[in-house]
Amino acid sequence: MAGDKAGEDNDRHAGLEPFHSDSYDHGTWDNDLDLSPEIDWEKPPVYELVGSGNKMSTTVVAQGDLLTSEKLPTPIPSQLQQKPYTIPNISNSKSPCLNIVIQIVGSRGDVQPFLALGCELQVAGHRVRVATHDIFREFVTESGLEFFPIGGDPSSLMAYMVKNPGIIPKFETIMSGEISQKRKMVYRMLEGCWRSCIEPDSETNVPFVAEVIIANPPSFAHVHCAQALGIPLHLMFTMPWSPTRAFPHPLANIERTDADLRTTNYLSYGLVEMMTWQGLSDIINGWRRKSLSLDPVPMTMGPLIAETLQIPFTYCWSPAFVAKPQDWGNYIDVCGFFFRGEPTYTPDDELDNFLRSGPPPVYIGFGSIVMDDAENMTAILLGAVRACGVRAIISRGWSKLGTGQQDPNILFLGDCPHEWLFKHVSCVVHHGGAGTTACGLLNGRPTTIVPFFGDQAFWGQMIAAARAGPHPIHHRSLNKKNLAEAIQYCLTPEAVNAAADISRKMKAENGVRAAAHSFYSNLPVDAMQCDLLPDEPAVWLYTKSKSKKPLKLSDKAAFILAEHKKIDPKHFKLYQPKPITIENLRWDPVSASTSVLLGVMFNFTVGFSEVFTSPAKAFQSKERGGGGKEAAITFGKGFAKMVGVLPKATLVDFPLALTEGLHHMPRLYGEEVRNHGQVKDWKSGGVVAGKTFGYGFVDGISGTIIKPYKGAKEGGWAGFGKGLGKGVMGLVTGPGAGMFGLFAYPFLGMYKSMAPSASLSPTQRKILLARQVYGSYMARQREYSAQEEGERWDEGTSTLVLEAFERKKANQG
Repeated sequence: MAGDKAGEDNDRHAGLEPFHSDSYDHGTWDNDLDLSPEIDWEKPPVYELVGSGNKMSTTVVAQGDLLTSEKLPTPIPSQLQQKPYTIPNISNSKSPCLNIVIQIVGSRGDVQPFLALGCELQVAGHRVRVATHDIFREFVTESGLEFFPIGGDPSSLMAYMVKNPGIIPKFETIMSGEISQKRKMVYRMLEGCWRSCIEPDSETNVPFVAEVIIANPPSFAHVHCAQALGIPLHLMFTMPWSPTRAFPHPLANIERTDADLRTTNYLSYGLVEMMTWQGLSDIINGWRRKSLSLDPVPMTMGPLIAETLQIPFTYCWSPAFVAKPQDWGNYIDVCGFFFRGEPTYTPDDELDNFLRSGPPPVYIGFGSIVMDDAENMTAILLGAVRACGVRAIISRGWSKLGTGQQDPNILFLGDCPHEWLFKHVSCVVHHGGAGTTACGLLNGRPTTIVPFFGDQAFWGQMIAAARAGPHPIHHRSLNKKNLAEAIQYCLTPEAVNAAADISRKMKAENGVRAAAHSFYSNLPVDAMQCDLLPDEPAVWLYTKSKSKKPLKLSDKAAFILAEHKKIDPKHFKLYQPKPITIENLRWDPVSASTSVLLGVMFNFTVGFSEVFTSPAKAFQSKERGGGGKEAAITFGKGFAKMVGVLPKATLVDFPLALTEGLHHMPRLYGEEVRNHGQVKDWKSGGVVAGKTFGYGFVDGISGTIIKPYKGAKEGGWAGFGKGLGKGVMGLVTGPGAGMFGLFAYPFLGMYKSMAPSASLSPTQRKILLARQVYGSYMARQREYSAQEEGERWDEGTSTLVLEAFERKKANQG
């Protein structure tokens, strides 16, 4: 009868009972912050130590091979390629008002652009929650946006990045144990990002459930939270993160090789993603299992999720300054810098008197950068300013520059909005944060970049290419002489005119508005709208009969129908407007089948070891009673794990790996392949098998004629040869995938049909509870509002919903 009890429990939770925001057991949920015991926090990164004694350093294993060939499988998006994740809003339908959570990891400069975007979305009627580090609470709330803390210490992150500016930490960092601390911080931030999607406001206790996620890539939780909730995701960032041949990944720091420069640029993105995933995969997958009840991300998919799914991406820089690369797909937009409205600011007497007492000063500041030797940096800055014979304003920043220093021509300044200050200076010298760079250029100020890490050197190179400043000077190479020369160049007519030209072009743009348009145009609006109230987001699915089309309902529509007893709430299910499926990415049959064999051997070995080790541990444990019983249970589990992998590997995994490896193999040489759909059950398994078989033979045979012809038309005899090679390869891969697919896909469908799906996972129960709490809260708010106005609750809306519901019933017969 346990199954009956579970079914009753699911039906009860699927209803719209009057939950209250205080229904949350915050104490229980807080226990989720416990770090997963399955994760080895001391696990060293996959790097190779080079040198000896005090000259030890770290490097990437096999880095040379990766940079001199195209072995790294990073998909190249085509301008015309279909978007597997994004369903563009072709009809230009107006988006319903949504709960939007913006997840940001980084410094103040990373947070600030999203405040401007959040205000733009809020004006359009959306509820916007900014989820970021606790230290930015006041910064966010002063903008009129909702704040949610995700943990993490940005000053610690900045100090770490200054010491380890690339993706490979230094030997001293590894030996100090700092890697373990940062890995734990990442886990807590992942958990904080997930809580920001479903927990009430920490101060007002107002419920919240995210209906869309906007995030910057370093928040890492974004795609996984979106998968758990089945909601749209949109990535936005201030630095290049999508593979392109136009310029390298800002974090790669790759020395030039004999390989083609454009190829090296392109491969650098895959290298950074691969190294990042190697360092965080166990943390992310452990968190996915524990907090999201999701399967681990396959190793082949981990570094390439965003590109493979083609998640919409908006870059927050001026296309007039750095144009969109030609090899970026149509799901990627470059919209312009995000500028907030200029804050009201009145300078204090000291700053006002300094600005009035002489010619416009040079601005120097490094913002959130935390330096090891602020005293030495101060001495360099003072020496360069005096050598140039100019006045200067030096921002103290997080490093507290200028402590104890006094000079009548130099003002050491605390917080002051750049939007106001940069109008009153001659040129700017800073670390190259995207926001500070944008503000300087918008005001037409020549710029010198002193990069520390990340995208800062990239912005310095772009400024130098535009002749609006000198080449960037890395902070470790900075001295009085080269800084003085850089400042002097910034004061030349050439630099002033170049900066003014960029400023004119930027002032013609509206990055925030363009980004909002990019966001709306990539929303699957039709899938998100309630079938009865199109202005409301659909969050419930009413599925009383399998023969009838399910009804997408908003909280309001569902409440009205349930209140008037038109539908039974037990038939409600959570609706996912944008489900995400993360599957193994196959590139060729050899590597695909090999990875399956290795996985089977690993699982078999783990099970085999548990057959012996787990019972022994059970007998040795003094804390447990009945060691014999515990030993028998653990023996059974180990034996089941050892033997259980073989049937699935033989009937499903291995044939599927061969099929998909053959099917996707043409992608290795730049060809696109057909998408035959997903296998969800035995029925769809047969459909996909039929399509793979039919198209495999048709495309394989026709390709031997079409591909040589197209190749000859585009490249003469050389193109004919390439086309012939592709055609012959397709004659092998297409029919081969079709033959194996006749066996693989039906078995995969049967396996998925037999997989248990009736009961809700712990995460699904949390989402359901959060959704019910939010719906109940919104119903009470509408009722209170109507009572204050002396009117019957939502009478007009109720009539509209009931009439629309009756029409739907009539149309469905």
